[in-house]
Amino acid sequence: MTIVIGFEGSANKIGIGIIRDGEVLSNPRRTYITPPGQGFLPSDTARHHRAVILTVLKEALEQAGLKPADIDCVAFTKGPGMGSPLVTVALVARTVAQLWGKPLLGVNHCIAHIEMGRLITQADNPTVLYVSGGNTQVIAYSERRYRIFGETIDIAVGNCLDRFARVIKISNDPSPGYNIEQMAKKGSQYVELPYTVKGMDVSFSGITSYIEEAAHKMISSGQCSAEDLCFSLQETVFSMLVEITERAMAHCGSGEVLIVGGVGCNLRLQEMMGVMCKERNAKLFATDERFCIDNGAMIAQAGWEMFRSGQVTELEDSWITQRYRTDEVEVTWRD
Repeated sequence: MTIVIGFEGSANKIGIGIIRDGEVLSNPRRTYITPPGQGFLPSDTARHHRAVILTVLKEALEQAGLKPADIDCVAFTKGPGMGSPLVTVALVARTVAQLWGKPLLGVNHCIAHIEMGRLITQADNPTVLYVSGGNTQVIAYSERRYRIFGETIDIAVGNCLDRFARVIKISNDPSPGYNIEQMAKKGSQYVELPYTVKGMDVSFSGITSYIEEAAHKMISSGQCSAEDLCFSLQETVFSMLVEITERAMAHCGSGEVLIVGGVGCNLRLQEMMGVMCKERNAKLFATDERFCIDNGAMIAQAGWEMFRSGQVTELEDSWITQRYRTDEVEVTWRD
């Protein structure tokens, strides 16, 4: 049996997970939460990760009932992500690998989301919608690569939601996106917002600028409520995502959709995607917050696949890459 430990810390989550041949043995994590109206800065996030990472490592080993000697490989997030947090976690993973005498593996964060989604849902060869605070991509596998069929040309959908949450001072606990989702359930009036799809790509900077500028005027004048704006923003951005996903499915002749990434646990997005899939006689696969929000087990799972196919990362090559493209990685573990 192959046991891999995975270190994740590309944004405000620090997670360490352990996988044994497709079984999640442990997956503890901590989230760096800032006051309402504020985002998280790379330096502060890295400081948070440094403060808790050894506690999380101890938890991961204890929950799995394992000792360092039982681990076969140490995997860590190479990128993409925020520089300081990535470096913090990579340093600890490198140190642990040397102390324990284990091989090291640098993992692409996006591919880790996909491999975790495939493991948990048992989706065969899906068209993937990857949506998070830092990434928005429509992806499909072909000839040993995860190919990007469409993506955001500016900011990610999660960043769009987070920035709106800051404008109306929504709490960041447990996450701004989750709190927008709860408020949106109480909204009833649809406010028309900019809708920007360009071929297979989407743009969220225009809708973000528009709603940032208009929100307070619209709410204070009684034109609509904050709940109405949350509802309208979700409906608009999710419609854009469903449109480009359906187009990618048609191009690939695909009968499966897998939603991954932190925004992927939004039930309204899953519902809208489900309607589209039903109309196409396709299957929708999604996971809950345990696995779609950044976590260590997903890094361990991608590391497990890579390690089993003969890959390792030499110590001198174990740097981080903030802009690490999904399609840069040769997928040696699939046919």
